Amino acid sequence: MANLPLQSVSLEETDEGARPNYTPALASLAVLYFMMGFITCLNDTLVPFFKKGFSLNYTQSSLVQFYFFLTYGIMSIPAGKIVERVGYKTGMVLGFAIAALGAVLFYPASALHQYALFLAALFVIAIGIVLLQVAANPYVTILGPAQTASARLTLIQGVGSMGTTVAPLFGAAFILAPLADASSDAVRYPYLGIAALLAAIALVVGRLRLPVLKAGSTTELAPEPTTNRVFSFRNLRFGVWGIFCYVGAEVAIGTFLTNYIADTLHTTEQEANQFVAFYWASMLVGRFLGAFLLKSIKASTMLTACALLAMVLVTVSILSTGYLAVWSMIAVGLCNSVMFAILFSLSVQGLGRLTDQASGWLATAITGGAVVPFCQGLLIDRFSWPVAFLLPLVCYAYILFYGLNGYKSVKN
Repeated sequence: MANLPLQSVSLEETDEGARPNYTPALASLAVLYFMMGFITCLNDTLVPFFKKGFSLNYTQSSLVQFYFFLTYGIMSIPAGKIVERVGYKTGMVLGFAIAALGAVLFYPASALHQYALFLAALFVIAIGIVLLQVAANPYVTILGPAQTASARLTLIQGVGSMGTTVAPLFGAAFILAPLADASSDAVRYPYLGIAALLAAIALVVGRLRLPVLKAGSTTELAPEPTTNRVFSFRNLRFGVWGIFCYVGAEVAIGTFLTNYIADTLHTTEQEANQFVAFYWASMLVGRFLGAFLLKSIKASTMLTACALLAMVLVTVSILSTGYLAVWSMIAVGLCNSVMFAILFSLSVQGLGRLTDQASGWLATAITGGAVVPFCQGLLIDRFSWPVAFLLPLVCYAYILFYGLNGYKSVKN
């Protein structure tokens, strides 16, 4: 990953000696995370949509997530180099523009009714999302003290959860409602609308005056690391796999939750997809609650508690039926809410100028969202729902390990 030095916020936008004004930056990041959440979560609607529209099995339908999240493994390093060259602000503008282009490509894909073209369009969208992630995550951690980085990132991601909560309702109303005609036309105009919105956001962010980040200094008084070997840091080594497992588990549950609920409650995909909004809404509640609690509770302790509770809830869902199974799985979203922010901030703690390099590797680990759902799709096709959900259970077990022993406190 490109070595992007940890940088400090320039005061050139403020009066000399005054504290930098972070409000425009945080507002733009809030919009960024909302759209990232909305677009990423809309994939959960596309999975049952394409499964029925193209007569796919679970493994084939999981390719929606596979190609989307595979992009993180392919593009995180190039994206880091782009952000290093053009800066955080321009990186975000480019991310929105590329995602808009991918959304436009849904029009020819739907006109030709070709699953492969939809996957290609999603791949392009994902390139834009990767750019947004690589630029935004370290930017949030830099805009303030390291001690509150988890709370700050959790709060901003809470806004993203608004997007993930709206997406299933949007998908149920505009994509799954006309599913009976086995046509892909239903995604054509919704994604053209998304493309127009993304392009507009890119123009607005491009005109904003955001805090300028300069190389060569840090926002923290902590000693700089004495090595350039980023993986010599234990917290990052274990944290990369923590991000892989977390994203894999979260995406796997979200991907198949519509079909899982439909099979469990014997209802339609459209009705089941409305339940998925509660999964993401619980993450919304959890992130705002977590942003408050993380000011007084150690991040590693919170991570341990959430991972343990997630394991309990998945186990209850596996061993039960009906509404208990459904609501137990939905409640896992509450546990997921703070995991990414905590894993990210703990993994980069004490890395100083190596923070952005580490951020690139952590973004690469988001490929867990490609691997775990694909493997779970194979398990569903060959075995059963209970067997398939053992995979996210294992993922949460690793996160529990990281909270208990994988992470070690960094003394400044």
